[in-house]
Amino acid sequence: MLLTVVMYGQRSADYGVTGGVTSYIGDINPGRLLYSVQPAAGVFYRYNLHPRQAFRLNLMAGGLSGNDLDFNNSFQQTRASSFSGVIGEWSVVFEFNFFPYSTQGRRWNSSPYFAAGAGIAFINTSVFTYTPVLPFSFGYKLNIYRNLGVEIEYGFRKSFYDNFDGLTDNIDPDDHGWYHNNDWYTYTGVSFTWKIYNKLAGCPVYDDVKNNKKKKH
Repeated sequence: MLLTVVMYGQRSADYGVTGGVTSYIGDINPGRLLYSVQPAAGVFYRYNLHPRQAFRLNLMAGGLSGNDLDFNNSFQQTRASSFSGVIGEWSVVFEFNFFPYSTQGRRWNSSPYFAAGAGIAFINTSVFTYTPVLPFSFGYKLNIYRNLGVEIEYGFRKSFYDNFDGLTDNIDPDDHGWYHNNDWYTYTGVSFTWKIYNKLAGCPVYDDVKNNKKKKH
């Protein structure tokens, strides 16, 4: 019984790696998307509740940077502030697939999706600290071969911290950041997912359990 429970959990899980870029939005960059992108990478675990619903645990790290001299307005050219550093993130998000999707489904099975959740970001830029974050993103999944999938994702992270860049509410009065002045960051990347234990689908123990469930219903 323990073997079949473990096997069922493994058959419902995806494992993945992701790589891409992070960028920053804050007092130096109040709204330019994909500004001063820095390399980022991570790993994740996904538990599939349903072909349309899943929970995903993320662990990611990337770079952040900004420089007033990248902008043409006189206020920033005079201030000439800059920063650079790294950010790490641990988060849990709920995913919703717009169409049924599984890495064990038919080849070229695909779906756009939306994800949102909560997490903690560890920041080492002007100072080292941590802050709660609210990640939300959208993307597209494609099953390319048996238990292998590829995903493209773009997402925002709302933080509750206003000092990524060493500046606190120190902006041009005519040039405000998005949704108050707390700093944000974004992630854009490509992920590869797989089911490590997909070959257990042919195990006689699993087949017996599946057939018994059908008989009970």
